[in-house]
Amino acid sequence: MKKILVPTDFSKSAENALKVAAQIAKNNNGEIFLLHMLELPMTGNDALSVAHDIPELMFFKNAAIAKLDALMEVDYLKDLTVTKIIQFELAFEGIIKTGEGHNVDLIVMGSHGASGFQEMFIGSNTEKVVRNSNVPVLVIKHEDANFKPEKFVFASDFSDEIKKPFEKVVAFANKFNSHLHLVNINTPNNFKSTKVAQKIMDEFMKDFDIKNYTTHIYNDINVEKGILHFAKSIDADIIGMSTHGRKGISHFFNGSISEDLVNHAKRPVVTFKI
Repeated sequence: MKKILVPTDFSKSAENALKVAAQIAKNNNGEIFLLHMLELPMTGNDALSVAHDIPELMFFKNAAIAKLDALMEVDYLKDLTVTKIIQFELAFEGIIKTGEGHNVDLIVMGSHGASGFQEMFIGSNTEKVVRNSNVPVLVIKHEDANFKPEKFVFASDFSDEIKKPFEKVVAFANKFNSHLHLVNINTPNNFKSTKVAQKIMDEFMKDFDIKNYTTHIYNDINVEKGILHFAKSIDADIIGMSTHGRKGISHFFNGSISEDLVNHAKRPVVTFKI
């Protein structure tokens, strides 16, 4: 986690994310790319070509530069390498492109709960970034002056397609010396006996050399509630899941589970794309 991208709209939620990103960067000798998006009032290539000639946009750009300059002076960023970036683009597209352009290892975003991401993160932007980012996305829900995800819940169906992203899950857990709580959620519509569910998890883990984990099978009325209830039952520090691009989340997560968890979980959520 040497390169961390933090999108900001200068809200409290974004500041919470930046504070956590700063902790991660300091502990990993990393750097931060601080991104502010100025969404264009039009679409298409013409928008980009004239963006720098629109007085109103230049006013907002200069105001954003001033805010970023002030933000980079805060104590918790002291002694860190921070690169400020301002882009004229739609929030979701700009975040993904900036992350790819700088080869970042992690995107850290702020959220204030069920109503979604404040201002630039409202609505589908949350789902799009989480589902389409090729690097892990860490969503921070509250201010955390001592970010230590010691109890890391990772929920999955533990199918073969999860094996590749699970390598990143293990790497993330190792970075923080987290104990992985691997959980398979049993629901009425997709019920497996304990014996069958446990066998699937045991077979899955044979391909990984990892000792600091335990497996769990948890019954609930649906997957989202099962993950949230299980995380609460063990007082987890963070929830992890694998996303499946535009197709949802594996065979295990259907529809808007990713977005729902990001919005409804009170704990930090980290996602890994299949």
